[in-house]
Amino acid sequence: MKRLGLSAACAATLIWLVVPAAAQQQQQKQQQQSPQSNADTYRQLDLFGEVFERVRADYVEEVTDEQLIEAAINGMLSSLDPHSSYMNAKSFRDMQVQVRGEFGGLGIEVTMENGLVKVVSPIDDTPAAKAGLKPGDLITQIDGEPVLGLSLNDAVERMRGPVNSEIKLTIHREGKDPFDVKLTRAVIKIQSVKSHLEGNDIGYIRITSFNEQADSGLQAAMKALKSQAGDKLQGIVLDLRNNPGGLLDQAIAVSDDFLDKGEIVSTRGRHAEDAARYNAKPGDITGGLPMVVLINGGSASASEIVAGALQDQHRAVLLGTRSFGKGSVQTIIQLPGHGAMRLTTARYYTPSGRSIQAKGIEPDITVEPAKIEKLAATEGRHEADLRGALKNTDTTQAKPRSNNDNAPNLPPGPQPGEPKEPSAVDTSVLGTAEDYQLARALDMLRGVALFNSTKAGN
Repeated sequence: MKRLGLSAACAATLIWLVVPAAAQQQQQKQQQQSPQSNADTYRQLDLFGEVFERVRADYVEEVTDEQLIEAAINGMLSSLDPHSSYMNAKSFRDMQVQVRGEFGGLGIEVTMENGLVKVVSPIDDTPAAKAGLKPGDLITQIDGEPVLGLSLNDAVERMRGPVNSEIKLTIHREGKDPFDVKLTRAVIKIQSVKSHLEGNDIGYIRITSFNEQADSGLQAAMKALKSQAGDKLQGIVLDLRNNPGGLLDQAIAVSDDFLDKGEIVSTRGRHAEDAARYNAKPGDITGGLPMVVLINGGSASASEIVAGALQDQHRAVLLGTRSFGKGSVQTIIQLPGHGAMRLTTARYYTPSGRSIQAKGIEPDITVEPAKIEKLAATEGRHEADLRGALKNTDTTQAKPRSNNDNAPNLPPGPQPGEPKEPSAVDTSVLGTAEDYQLARALDMLRGVALFNSTKAGN
């Protein structure tokens, strides 16, 4: 089982792959090591055993063997990179529940940065989203206790708790003084795909996470949009903003839904034989309709695979701001009776061979978040208002286009000197009439539709 992403609802969520016969594979690799290498390993293990016994015997407070071993394993894994870690049996069960799209928590996607918990994205309609947490926020304290010095798993565990219990997070947001946010834990049920018609001609589809329901939800949404719009459907907006990732097979399936052929993604590990490439099969569920994909700094991992595939295959125009930039693959190796270990084993690459690790995906058209406000109606003077103006004698009237009848007046983007927050989009406006980035995407698709209809008429 492979999974991409970052921690969801205070539970780490990355690329997951349950490896069969892991112990046998490890034994084979060890047998290939030189005798000298094995000798060095045994000396280091002796050092570990000596430290373990000294802590066990002389530490100021009594600590169980299980606590020491788990801490040692997690310390070894977490020292490698921000996404490798150990999950005890409870954490592993929680992760498996989360993959199914229903779990308890705050609804917040997090990672570790400089010893602090960093918000990647709040999940729609969850306590974190309702409390106003934004991508890029740093959690410095949990219920008054400093986060610095905790591992990601420790911090995640402290943010978990019984449903309806309260928790206080201290937030550091760029450009603001630290402030406290109180949240009430809840059962998080993720509807991974949401959709509606914009006007009567543009389909809007938002994927909030790549859980097990993502692909089936997308296909159901597309079927519903076609049924509602009939033959008037002119284009599709795929919204991946604030989508932290999820299952790799779902990212591949979603990409394949919009592609007829070509590579979707490839993965390359330490060993050449571990490389893998995933290609699209014939069949575009939109029938080739023009597409715009919305991304921002909260779009990570599986979201970036979909965005990168559609961009590199020239299937869609990417609009928004630079994505998060998580381009690594994590493997979940079950440890019978003990839980599992999460280990970074590969990097993934877009069809053109790009690694987006720590770089992210740049949109084709950069559009910063902005607030849409309708300007007060001001009727100016027109030609018809002038004394003696010639009358219009044309007996034919051009039919007004209904696409933009209700389109609001769009303000310009951020001006020079104004702060830019490419990731800090207000989740409450996503997919609404106040969504500036969506409005720009709709303008683009309707422009393409107008151009195509004009071209066909000629």
